Amino acid sequence: MISREPTLERLATASSLLLEPYGLTEAHLKRALATMAEHRIDDADLYFQYTRSEAWSLEEGIVKSGSFSIDQGVGVRAVAGEKTAFAYSDDISDAALLDAARTVRSIASAGQSKSINVGGRRKVAGSRALYAPMDPIATLDSAAKVALLERVEKLARARDPRVAQVMASVAGEYDVVMVACADGTRAADVRPLVRLSVTVIAEQNGRREVGSHGGGGRFGLGYFDDAMIKQYVDKAVDSALINLESRPAPAGEMTVVLGPGWPGILLHEAIGHGLEGDFNRKGSSAFAGKVGQRVAAKGVTVLDDGTISDRRGSLNVDDEGNPSQRTVLIEDGILQGYIQDRMNARLMKVKPTGNGRRESYAHVPMPRMTNTYMLGGDKTKDEVIASIERGLYASNFGGGQVDITSGKFVFSASEAYWVEHGKILYPVKGATIIGNGPDALTRVTMIGNDMQLDSGVGTCGKDGQSVPVGVGQPTLRIDGLTVGGTA
Repeated sequence: MISREPTLERLATASSLLLEPYGLTEAHLKRALATMAEHRIDDADLYFQYTRSEAWSLEEGIVKSGSFSIDQGVGVRAVAGEKTAFAYSDDISDAALLDAARTVRSIASAGQSKSINVGGRRKVAGSRALYAPMDPIATLDSAAKVALLERVEKLARARDPRVAQVMASVAGEYDVVMVACADGTRAADVRPLVRLSVTVIAEQNGRREVGSHGGGGRFGLGYFDDAMIKQYVDKAVDSALINLESRPAPAGEMTVVLGPGWPGILLHEAIGHGLEGDFNRKGSSAFAGKVGQRVAAKGVTVLDDGTISDRRGSLNVDDEGNPSQRTVLIEDGILQGYIQDRMNARLMKVKPTGNGRRESYAHVPMPRMTNTYMLGGDKTKDEVIASIERGLYASNFGGGQVDITSGKFVFSASEAYWVEHGKILYPVKGATIIGNGPDALTRVTMIGNDMQLDSGVGTCGKDGQSVPVGVGQPTLRIDGLTVGGTA
């Protein structure tokens, strides 16, 4: 058997799901794009999507709910200058496609933009092969999915008699997308995605505390074997039991050490969003106009990388048909550039970075992160913690908020410890870390050699759209952050 090049294989899969059943051909796509180009525009594209998703959840020892859904449709976009006209339909047909194209072409104003030739030769976009083009939902049958959740429940309760409640969920998604651009570019992707989440409530002397863990990525459900399930359960139970022993967190300005892996969510929120092209083009980011300038301490190197195999935030091509990239945003403290979609790259006169993302066919693309992380340094975790005279070690985070314009952030630590004279003394509860993203980058004084990516649980929200992402960092010491505590 002779296999096709991966990009052509994905285009064939997408065509079989999104075009052929509805009698659509390349000629229909060109006609819709030409309809939009009857008025003067800078760019136009069609985005077809088929998504099948499934989720099962367990609570109180019973698999209480299950869901299954199929969604499909097409988004039609025309861009002129800074203006975007967009329409979408869950009816994939020639009539619906032309109707949407006629709706959006009215955005152009004479003299502002240029005419696009959509009659050019069809060309296949370059892309990557970062994950298998599988349907992850089909990798385990229903009985096996239920058994998986029951195994989580059994393992968690066997760990400690203080475990009072166990909640778990497993989800899978099969996502097929196809992009037809006005310049003749055609691209497609077949994106598997799975996730297993475990939440444990432990109780002791009337006190109840929560611990959670989970993970996933772009592979099948077979990833969650017994060893992986035990790892998730152990971390969730350990977190809940540690929090049972926690004391009120001290408050004030102090040294804070962030643990490796998931605490990179602070980097994502407080710095990553500020490095997205749209905020910088509009001048609303604290990093606007600072390319080539020092924005962080020496040793701080931050990347956005959509090319890591099987990762939750990775993409073979972005939602505008551009191959994903490994983009250095900050190198040794110097700002190198921003992450870009096609429109903002054109307006800022730079190249797209493969970061044009959208939640679904019913949404417009915008510059979004993929896997955002900081590279490691030369210190061990023990050396970093030993350097603290009095301060906080935050090994895990819950939710947080950031103001893109000012860079100010507020994050709650879900697992943290009080440290004095280089020794971890006891766990604390209620620690809230407050600071300013750009300022915090300049206060980094030690960088660990233990860079980790998160386990595959991140979802990023922006302008009402959610997309899967990854985060990561090494152990990191930041001086002079404000901690809002409960003591």
